[in-house]
Amino acid sequence: MGYVLLGFAIAAEVVATTAMKYSEGFSRVGPSLITVIGYPISFGLLAQALKSMSIGTAYAIWAGVGTASVAALGLVLFGEGLSPAKAAGIALIVAGVVVLNLGGAH
Repeated sequence: MGYVLLGFAIAAEVVATTAMKYSEGFSRVGPSLITVIGYPISFGLLAQALKSMSIGTAYAIWAGVGTASVAALGLVLFGEGLSPAKAAGIALIVAGVVVLNLGGAH
């Protein structure tokens, strides 16, 4: 159940972060509300996931998958470029999360 809660926490964080970009510095009400509501939901779900997961693993997955997802959405939704350095950084984040999970950090 911890991983399910963590998945929802990541989704809420990604939605909130994406909405923050659309809020244009919190000058647009709709995206601003999504941001303000999304982050507490994400933190609450992360807190619930931590009841059954180790903090190092849960946080690494939450931060890593969230970061990689937001970077991918930046490419798709906002036309951000993908430099070799950016691609390598995303790959390293994903690799780090995989290594943590395979390395018995549970």
